[in-house]
Formats: sequence, structure tokens, C-alpha cells
Amino acid sequence: MKTRSEYVSEKEDLSIRRQCKLLSVSRSSVYYKPAEESTRNLKIMSILDRRFLEEPSHGVLRIQDHLRDIGVDVNVKLIRRLLRKMGIMALYPKRNLSKQGETKYIYPYLLRGKSITFPNQVWEIDITYIPMKHGFMYLTAIIDVYSRFIVGWDISNSLAASNCLNVLKRAVAKHGKPHIVNSDQGCQFTCEKWVEFLADQEIQISMDGKGRALDNIYIERFWRSVKYDYVYITPNEDAIELYRGIADYINKYNNINRHQGIGREVPARIYFNAA
Repeated sequence: MKTRSEYVSEKEDLSIRRQCKLLSVSRSSVYYKPAEESTRNLKIMSILDRRFLEEPSHGVLRIQDHLRDIGVDVNVKLIRRLLRKMGIMALYPKRNLSKQGETKYIYPYLLRGKSITFPNQVWEIDITYIPMKHGFMYLTAIIDVYSRFIVGWDISNSLAASNCLNVLKRAVAKHGKPHIVNSDQGCQFTCEKWVEFLADQEIQISMDGKGRALDNIYIERFWRSVKYDYVYITPNEDAIELYRGIADYINKYNNINRHQGIGREVPARIYFNAA
């Protein structure tokens, strides 16, 4: 969702001052640009990303212990801020799990005990942090659970909900509608536009339970694959290089590589032959 300051534009006929007054926002908020993370913080973020893949249940204190063990002394305040920026939250049971939460857009998990028997029956979507040499981006991807075929993906420089929705819209336009889309309960998927689009398309909404790492397991496994097989061993200079590299990786992942989870078959063969 946009903040009011994001509606202010130099392309409008009204002056910036007048637009700010009408929207009741400070001009300083319009001109403010967030500071880039330092080289040290980017290195810490890369360590945090790897650690989360290895130990997704570790909280801030255990992460701080790990950092100290490898000679990186940082306070918990910085760790929390960087984790929030990366969109990472430890996976462990929270208090009051029976409460639905403050948003009306949280839906139940529909996949428990469900047999996945054909393509486009269930898609899983998620967004993850991707480190680069001098910065970072976010990767959104959608996987078809039956075939493990990546039906849609894109990179972006923010965690905005619109990025995930656009990836889904393009995937639906290209491959048709799935019966179910499963996601976590992140703000990208518990917002009005996301829920409205799925409802309009008559697609069932399924969401992971809070702190349940295995509910979205297939897209989580894809994150491990793309990071360990490509991202970590080929740090990119910029977003263009990253996009091309991930495009090449996903092409091989979909159309060339065989996957043990689907009987050592190629995802594209299963997806298109059975569709």
C-alpha cells in the first residue's frame, strides 16, 4: 500500500508544495531518500541470509551468538532492523496462535493431507532476499507443486505487495489459473488487492500457519537451490546482471535439470505433458 507521500509527483500540474498541503504530508518526507546500507551491513545481511536457510528457527539472540562466533560483534537492535529489511522472521511457535490476527485477509491452510495430482492444482508463492556485490534485491517466484515448474518470477528493489501481485497476474495470463495459491501470511499476501484478484479469478486462497516452515516447503526448497547453486557462488554487480543470471538459472531449473522430488524428471516435461 502506498503512503500518502508517494502520491506526490512532479508530473502533476499542481506544485509539490500544494500537493503536500492537500495530502497533509511534509515536504521533507517527499524528498527523503533512505540511506544505502554500509558495506559492513551488506556483508552482515549476506551472513544472516545464509544462516536463515541453515537455521530458520534461530531468533535474534542465537543469531547474535553465531555472529560473535565468527568474529562479527553487533547489537541486537541492528540485527532486528536488518532482518526486517530482508523480510526474514524466525520460524517458531508464537503466543496466542489461535488468534487470527489484526487483519481480515488471513485465510486457512488448505493443503494439509491434500493429494496434489495434476499441474495448476496448487501454486506456491513467496519472496526472498537476494544479496549482490554492492547491494541487494528481492526475488519473487511461483512454483507449481505437482511438477516443481517455476511458472512465474521477477526481481524488485522493494517488498511492495504490487510486485508479488504482478508476478501472479503474468503467471496466470501465461499458464492459466491454478485451483489454489498458497503463500505465507506476509503483508504482500494479506492485503486487499491480493485477495480481491484471487477472488475475482475464483482461485482458492491458502496461507501457511504462523511459524510453520513446512507449509510452503516447495518454494522454500527452491530458495535453497537458487541461492546455493547460483546466488552465493556468483555474486552479481547490478540488477541487470542478476536478472539475466536468475533467468538463465530458472531456464535450466525448469527445462534441463532433473529433480529427485519428482522421480528425477525435468519439471517442464511433467508440467506441459500432464497439463
